Amino acid sequence: MATWTPDPTFYPSARMAMQAPAEKLAYMAILNIEGTEPDALGVVDLDPQSSNYGELINRIPMPQAGDELHHFGWNACSSALCPYAPHPHVERRYLIVPGLRSSRIHILDTKPDPRAPQIVKVIEPGEVHRRAGYSRPHTLHCGPEGIYVSALGAPDGEGPGGIFLLDHDAFDVLGRWEVDRGPQQLAYDFAWHLGHDVQITSEWGTPNMIENGLVPELLLNSKYGHQLHVWDLRRRKHVQAIDLGAEQQLVLELRQARDPTKAYGFAGVVISLKDLSSSVWLWHRSNGQWAAQKVIEIPAEAAEPDQLPPLLKGFKAVPPLIADINLSLDDRFLYVSCWGTGDFRQYDVSDPFHPRLTGSVRLGGIVNHSPHPASGPLNGGPQMVEVSRDGRRVYFTNGLYRAWDAQFYPEGIQGWMVKCDADPNGGLKLDPEFFLPAEEGFRTHQIRLEGGDSSSDTFCYP
Repeated sequence: MATWTPDPTFYPSARMAMQAPAEKLAYMAILNIEGTEPDALGVVDLDPQSSNYGELINRIPMPQAGDELHHFGWNACSSALCPYAPHPHVERRYLIVPGLRSSRIHILDTKPDPRAPQIVKVIEPGEVHRRAGYSRPHTLHCGPEGIYVSALGAPDGEGPGGIFLLDHDAFDVLGRWEVDRGPQQLAYDFAWHLGHDVQITSEWGTPNMIENGLVPELLLNSKYGHQLHVWDLRRRKHVQAIDLGAEQQLVLELRQARDPTKAYGFAGVVISLKDLSSSVWLWHRSNGQWAAQKVIEIPAEAAEPDQLPPLLKGFKAVPPLIADINLSLDDRFLYVSCWGTGDFRQYDVSDPFHPRLTGSVRLGGIVNHSPHPASGPLNGGPQMVEVSRDGRRVYFTNGLYRAWDAQFYPEGIQGWMVKCDADPNGGLKLDPEFFLPAEEGFRTHQIRLEGGDSSSDTFCYP
């Protein structure tokens, strides 16, 4: 008797996902530096037994130039097994790839051949504008009842930013998610506590505040994001704003505990106006309300003005510029990318209130240009990071955002992707054989792993 079974890459819990087979492919956003040629989705061979290990084995160009591919993800994932909105028979088949600058969304089918995804649909920006009232799609996550997409602003480049939904199957734009947004205006990332019916969102800036680069006047006057927002997930209503302080500018990446019984998570803050440090904050529930506290602070590093780009010369220091964070599926290790200094850090966060630094490597950096064993001096720095489901392998790239790359690395970023091996007891080591340079005129950004990774899925069972 034939039966329907869920996609084998869907796992009820994070601990079950950690037992999955190792990834053999990665999908990576490849961006044209000048924006004059189409961006592409790259396919990277991750099988150590393959003769093409660590190499780009395919490249799928987008139909038009100027997209600025950013954070992409799957149409469906382990959240499809959640009990309140089950969709157990959808497949982890399509990659949803938005263009942050164009507001165009590309749908790529990986099923016929995972090594050669095919573009099967393009959602034009006008449809996003009409149906959601938003533009500049930034981050997406596959949810139990649809695909959630964060957007930085309105079609005219102003605020507010927020979240809209796509249908799982037809990829129709369903509309704006928020019913009552309260005081929230700026948007960036979002994270769920599905077991607690809570959503957390963070803040960057409106499209007009970011698309031509970091605006010093806005930064020094604390106009970029410095708050976290708490939402009632079912009712789609704003519940609470948590202000980290106006000096804490650019509250970006969010990583919630993977265990759905835990009501905490981590937020990365790019820069403090007090001392150019970067920090990681812990949000948690306290006495019925949500609160946040700084649990990691990484100081700026002194530098001579002639070593610095014009934007930083007057400060005589390199800020760490935390550009991404990621959390292993067992909630044990937090990874922190310091794009400015080139530092890539691993913290043991078994006790989330008291992280311990357990490993680090250096690559690139504004001043250091630290080399990889397989290369000479590098520029750019650790940026988008992805962790394998078992937590043993960590991959990262070095491109941030076209206009901001040019400000902090005016010599021009040469893109690359690398891999670290993570010791299960703590510690990081660069894989000396894995160094993938981007082709001339292109840089690298988001990575997704075949079958899922540490940030692609949310789980409803402990």
